[in-house]
Amino acid sequence: MFPEHDGIFFRTIMKVINFAEHNTVINNYIAELRDVSIQKNRAWFRQNLRRIGHAMAFEVSKTLTYSEKTVETPLAPARVNTTDDRIVIGTVLRAGLALHEGFLDVFSDADSAFVSAYRKEGRKENIEICVEYIASPDLNGCTFMLVDPMLATGGSFNLAYQAYLTKGTPAHLHICAVIGCEEGVQRLRELFPSDDVTLWIAAIDPVLNEKAYIVPGLGDAGDLCYGDKLSD
Repeated sequence: MFPEHDGIFFRTIMKVINFAEHNTVINNYIAELRDVSIQKNRAWFRQNLRRIGHAMAFEVSKTLTYSEKTVETPLAPARVNTTDDRIVIGTVLRAGLALHEGFLDVFSDADSAFVSAYRKEGRKENIEICVEYIASPDLNGCTFMLVDPMLATGGSFNLAYQAYLTKGTPAHLHICAVIGCEEGVQRLRELFPSDDVTLWIAAIDPVLNEKAYIVPGLGDAGDLCYGDKLSD
């Protein structure tokens, strides 16, 4: 049901923040992630994801709730506005770990949540996402940041979030991705028609190929971070 005001129903929508619409240093990090001559260096690939996490988390921090508090310095008390939100940062193993670390570097007091999700390879129309494991604190009333590098079909984000909902309902959801495609963004709009949800994304590419990989994308983020995996 859509919210009602004076007898009129309004449809709320997920807000989308696309960093590629502005010139920032994030574009440099994205370029290096995509570059086949650079992405072979796994340590640097992970570091670029982490640096995007730093930059993105800083922008997300501007939307949080703050209040004035007093801290004691060696000379005199100082008053400063600090965050009031109880923040939980969730990710999808294994590709999301480096981005997750970037967010933790910024929100150092945040709790963490992890879900294991993988997709069975096949054609786009037959892709199956499997969720096997979840470790999470209580999510009721928290500000939940769900971070994962790639937004392809939106299936992993959706199933991961449904799994996390078994641990409570957040007050606000921030979906944070590095590279996505138009199809995935539209799918999230349909899945999360709420102004309590914000999508933060560094780049949106035009299409998915027949195997549901983003084009031009960057390849398999998990493999580029941690090495090839055996298929079933």
